[in-house]
Amino acid sequence: MKAQRLRVTFARGDAMKYISHLDVMRFWERALRRAQIPVAYSEGFSPHAQIALAAPLAVGMTSEAELMDVFLEEPMQPREFIRQLSDQIPEGIAISAAQEVGLALPSMQADMQFAEYSVEVPTADTRSVTSVQAAVDAFLAADTIAWEHKRENETRSYDIRAQVETIAIAASNEASITLAMRLKNDNTGSGRPEQIVAALGLPSPTRVHRTKLILASQTKALDAWRKSGRPEA
Repeated sequence: MKAQRLRVTFARGDAMKYISHLDVMRFWERALRRAQIPVAYSEGFSPHAQIALAAPLAVGMTSEAELMDVFLEEPMQPREFIRQLSDQIPEGIAISAAQEVGLALPSMQADMQFAEYSVEVPTADTRSVTSVQAAVDAFLAADTIAWEHKRENETRSYDIRAQVETIAIAASNEASITLAMRLKNDNTGSGRPEQIVAALGLPSPTRVHRTKLILASQTKALDAWRKSGRPEA
């Protein structure tokens, strides 16, 4: 019986970046059990904790903005939930927020729209900020960009331009350039930062960090706020 739904925001640092999505789910289930959180369980022969992540984080990436829904059998104050659970999690995971959301809201997986990333690429070759900016401008100006992604014995062809909302140079130094990307992440497909970097003709990223997950419902709420003529908070 589901009595409450808490939406949890958490960070994954370097110590957890090589953990698979399945292992992360198992980790949270064990941590919730150790913390004695009254999690709701599914029915049937093999019940499992009613928890769900918004979007799997690729192995090798870090994040400050992961979202997880936890369904509870008994209501808890979000502050108490964070306190009890934080005592059971190791270095590399940190809970930054928890808030109650409606039980009837759509799943986060169905509501996902965009993911934002900070992507660091080396500039030890002849690449300069000017040449990287030119590559970004050309990419964004294109209507379509045909791309092929090979995985084992399978080759997938698609329009990689359609997966990108925005790209901008966020920072630079003698050794690297950091790109800020907002990539599509919904039920029709998800942009992958390392593939966008390859399409720009840049070296493989040395670091990919997810900074934000954006739900379609959030975008609709913000649009309604703007149309109302009221100043944004």
